[in-house]
Amino acid sequence: MEFGFCMVFLMPVLLGTFSIGLSLGRSIQASQISRDAGHMYARYVDFSLPGNQDIIVRLARGMGMTRNGGNGVVILSRITFVSQDDCAGSALSPGQCTNADQHVVIHRIVIGNQQLRASAFGTPNPATINADGSINAPVYLTDLNARANGFGTLLRLEPGEFAYVAEAFFPSNDLAVPGLQNGGVYARTIY
Repeated sequence: MEFGFCMVFLMPVLLGTFSIGLSLGRSIQASQISRDAGHMYARYVDFSLPGNQDIIVRLARGMGMTRNGGNGVVILSRITFVSQDDCAGSALSPGQCTNADQHVVIHRIVIGNQQLRASAFGTPNPATINADGSINAPVYLTDLNARANGFGTLLRLEPGEFAYVAEAFFPSNDLAVPGLQNGGVYARTIY
């Protein structure tokens, strides 16, 4: 009888510990995938090519991610700061250059299941993204959807500087204990 009373309290603790342990392992792996993807992206690996996307899928082995779906997503973004000189260089007046003095996404590649999570820094209009992931001027100078919302609070870029951002998200549904673990693990690296 005493064993029964103890197990009422110990079993949820045991299951919760197991669930948190699985999430911690998944978090470490998501962090490593984000770091590796961001490092390669900052060194100009062209992730618009399927063969290079397969590298990320191999890094995520065991997580259930595929190139265009599955159980994970890696979002790669190149972000810059738009100055008044950038606007003038594209022959835009200050009124036309709506993204002046803003951080904007100028390149975006998404590998995996895009439905799982959006970028923490906004989502450019898919119609403005070229096949290689680039967003051309003057689109990123005028399109409000190209803004990297909240990026300036993490890192302030000067005109002409770029930041390479890798975000990885993997759901945690292996052992979901109600009230303890919902959602998934998210990792972000900035180069």
